[in-house]
Amino acid sequence: MSAFKITQLARQFSTSAARQGRIVQAPIQVYGIEGRYAHALYSAASKEKKLDVVEKELSDFGALLQKDSKLADFFRNPGAHKSDKLAALQSVVKKFKYSDLTNNLVAAMAENNRFNKLDSVISSFAKIMSAAKGEVLCVVTTAKPLDNSQQKEVQTILNSFLKKGETLLLEMKVDPSIMGGMTVTVGDKFVDMSFSTKYNTYSNLLKQAV
Repeated sequence: MSAFKITQLARQFSTSAARQGRIVQAPIQVYGIEGRYAHALYSAASKEKKLDVVEKELSDFGALLQKDSKLADFFRNPGAHKSDKLAALQSVVKKFKYSDLTNNLVAAMAENNRFNKLDSVISSFAKIMSAAKGEVLCVVTTAKPLDNSQQKEVQTILNSFLKKGETLLLEMKVDPSIMGGMTVTVGDKFVDMSFSTKYNTYSNLLKQAV
């Protein structure tokens, strides 16, 4: 595939979903520039039934850039000429035989000098795919590590809030600064049950009363 053809694909990427018909809505909304790219890619890949293919290719491409820092810096350098970036991209595309959908995405980002957003786009697409599979990411942060029985109890409670067909992806974190209690993030919802927040709340109330 020539650099010229990749450029054409890049220009077509943002409007390809519209030409094919109604846009396929993602199960969750991701905002920002990265969200726009991720949603457009999800819609196009969904129509071509290549969601899993694109997900793997993006993951592999992201891993490649993490491994090859020189290549990553070159792509993200706003001073590098677009034609040079597209030529380098052509080499990567040819070597790993990426699908046109993935080619279009990375070419569009290179064409628009948005390559510094690639990690965020990959992360956003992964979030959309996780939601599409019914996976619910939950992050529980405590001041001290929970033992196995405590973790199991937390997981049981969180599972009780899931809808049918959803799967809990539990991530445990430790942050001594919360002093005690815990904070829980489920999807885009956040619950703060930390001692530090309670302490600050009561402290502010006392200051106002004095």
